[in-house]
Amino acid sequence: MDKTEKQICLYSSALLALLLNAGKLLALRDNGILAQYWRFNTAEFIFQVLVNFAFCYLIFYLNLKNQSLSSLRERNKYLPYLGINVLVGLLFMVFFGGIQRRVFRIDEFRQIYWAGYMARFGLTALLTGILTKIILLLRESKRHIRENERLKNAYTIAELELLKEQLNPHFLFNSLSSLSGVVREDPALAQQYIKHLSKVFRYSLDKPANNLVTVADELQMINSFAQLLKMRLEDSFSLTVAISEDYLNFQLPHLSLQPLLENAAKHNSATTANPLRVNIYIDGDEIAVSNNLQPVTAESSGIGLANLNERFKILINKEINIIKSPVTFTVKLPLHHA
Repeated sequence: MDKTEKQICLYSSALLALLLNAGKLLALRDNGILAQYWRFNTAEFIFQVLVNFAFCYLIFYLNLKNQSLSSLRERNKYLPYLGINVLVGLLFMVFFGGIQRRVFRIDEFRQIYWAGYMARFGLTALLTGILTKIILLLRESKRHIRENERLKNAYTIAELELLKEQLNPHFLFNSLSSLSGVVREDPALAQQYIKHLSKVFRYSLDKPANNLVTVADELQMINSFAQLLKMRLEDSFSLTVAISEDYLNFQLPHLSLQPLLENAAKHNSATTANPLRVNIYIDGDEIAVSNNLQPVTAESSGIGLANLNERFKILINKEINIIKSPVTFTVKLPLHHA
């Protein structure tokens, strides 16, 4: 429980304890109806209020802070969850009810005393349970707000990093240089280059509402991006995609594959003698992007992979898997069943 929840529990426990025992204050009136049947005892009244307060706070504590009960509730095991609450409540009531009856020498019939005692504590448990549910709903709402903020920040950073890489002078120089050469040699091929370049930019800006896209959509964009690399690196680059149709409708976060392909081209050398080879394939329930390792000196902050991992954690509650060997670099992305 955070500080706010603790304050809510304390104030609610005090309020319920006072309200549920306020009726006994009517016995203070000498000519009142209640005074004819029950004599007001200040010590007993204070004891009963304190016991009710402790009972309320115990229920709040068990359901909001106790990890064992929280685990049962989160796993939808409501029968043992309710059973533990009822058992603890009964033990509490029997123990303090017996103490109150003996210490204050209550002369009421045993059945009447316990019926009233159980009714009061039953009502206390009901009201406390309602307030507990309200606190849990507020907690869930706050969690969703925090996750949405994390997603918004992580996605914005990733999107800006991607656009920065696409719009920085190095990217534009390589793209325009390649386009210039293609225009001189093959105007028809230049049209294809421009078409693929526009697809890459359009896809990067077209963010889906739920931030998830199908594998088919990502591969379609990757095909255009790979064509740009192919026109620039020619025979020094190759991309192999081995994804069966069974996985094309699976989902993953928007702009997951393109940064991996871009990192491979940025951080590895590519020559005709030693071409850069990138493979995209399915490994279990993950899509893997692997390239042969031919490192070149290039500044790397690691922000791209960190942001990608953050988006996967928020959107599908899973993390990416990075595997680096002496000869290959592989990133495995978990897939979401649509």
